[in-house]
Amino acid sequence: MSEDPSRPGDENWEALLRSMLGPEAAEEAMSAMRAAGLDPEAMANAAGLPQDRNQLAMMLNQMQQVLAAGGEDPVNWALAGDISSQVVRQAGDPTVTAAQAAEVTQALHVADLWLDAATELGPGGGRTRAWSRSDWAEQTLPTWKRLAEPIATSVARALENVLEEQTRELGEHPMAAGLGLGSGAGMIRQLGGAVFGMQVGQAVGTLAGEAFGTSDTGLPLIEGPHTSLVPANVAAFAEGLDTPAEEVRLFLAVREVAHARLFANVPWLRSHLLGAVEAYAREISIDTGAIEEAVRSLDPSDPEALREAFSGGVFVLEQSDTQRAALVRLETALALVEGWVEVVAGQAVAPHLPHAVPLREMIRRRRAAGGPAEQTFSSLVGLELRPRRVREAATLWTHLAEERGDAARDALWSHPDLMPSAEELDDPRGFVAGRDAAATAEGDVDAALASIFAEAEQSDDSDDDTRPDGDAPDEDESR
Repeated sequence: MSEDPSRPGDENWEALLRSMLGPEAAEEAMSAMRAAGLDPEAMANAAGLPQDRNQLAMMLNQMQQVLAAGGEDPVNWALAGDISSQVVRQAGDPTVTAAQAAEVTQALHVADLWLDAATELGPGGGRTRAWSRSDWAEQTLPTWKRLAEPIATSVARALENVLEEQTRELGEHPMAAGLGLGSGAGMIRQLGGAVFGMQVGQAVGTLAGEAFGTSDTGLPLIEGPHTSLVPANVAAFAEGLDTPAEEVRLFLAVREVAHARLFANVPWLRSHLLGAVEAYAREISIDTGAIEEAVRSLDPSDPEALREAFSGGVFVLEQSDTQRAALVRLETALALVEGWVEVVAGQAVAPHLPHAVPLREMIRRRRAAGGPAEQTFSSLVGLELRPRRVREAATLWTHLAEERGDAARDALWSHPDLMPSAEELDDPRGFVAGRDAAATAEGDVDAALASIFAEAEQSDDSDDDTRPDGDAPDEDESR
């Protein structure tokens, strides 16, 4: 259809758009480009698009499908799932064999038996499963959605506000029209959702290649008291250790089951932790000034430029004093969960596994080195776990059990108000003495109040006894 045969670039673009959009939509897109004075071939070169028309067609077709599937959500979850699957496949995803599934099932059942002697919290009663890496990514993605969406919504809202004026004239932008995306602002929103989808998918896919089970992050990533292990990741971890693979598998199974027991027996805990992460992410303030500066020179029709802006850290998250306080509370709760699991699991495996102590230390080092959990939290919601607090939480749980027994230790989970605070983690060995002192002081106050009330009541009774028939005092007496 090109009016100028000397412009093969136009012909390539027209053929490309015809194959993607159909004749009428392609004609409208090319007309809009010409009216705007845009050179399709020069635009392709500037954007770094492939010179080969077939490659370009494939890339833009994929982009069109991705953006169209994203809808109005702040995160393109269909893309997140695709990216996580792609990351897993690229890293390798061995099929779980029947023998591996049997080994995992046996290890998880044995772990339940060993934990009976280490905690008052009973079995969770869920299913035991052996997962491939793809299974892990697919099954945990709904929880990642719950955690990541609040911050994605905040960033998307800030981005739209900043770009509202800048993209007002792009309502009929040729690229937006050509891809069938409507207004430039709508395209920005869909591109933002796609970028977040890619980030979440990359994080989940990477974590799927390293996670042992459902509890590596300290959060319950699946609903229900079910337990799972990923044989491929367990085997990869065991390869670098001077410990039999079976012993490593049993050690990790005990940790997995301990997490499951905790969340199954403490009904408020899952919603408490996930709700805390959601609140933290939702209330983070966005540095709109940084966004405005970053997008000032961006062309919203250039997806690559927008992608680089998102991934380059220009959308800085600002933490207020309230947010920092919320972060301390959240990290304290996560440390208490992981510290309890570390202590209980260590107690359960001590009589059975010769390498229990070095295995426990290996897990600590893995966490302290900034493992997958910390990196994933940081990339999704700006949350970084602090291993130091986990070590102190483990010390607190150990000392409490030594002073009061396992039953008293586990009873603290009965209500969130009983949980140790961040300040109490600063002196974990003084926790028991501090709580005893507080209880004594409270008892002294109660006793003093009771004494005051008793004396007042006795005084009232004495006044009543001095008056005949309990009559009220006469006018002179009242004076």
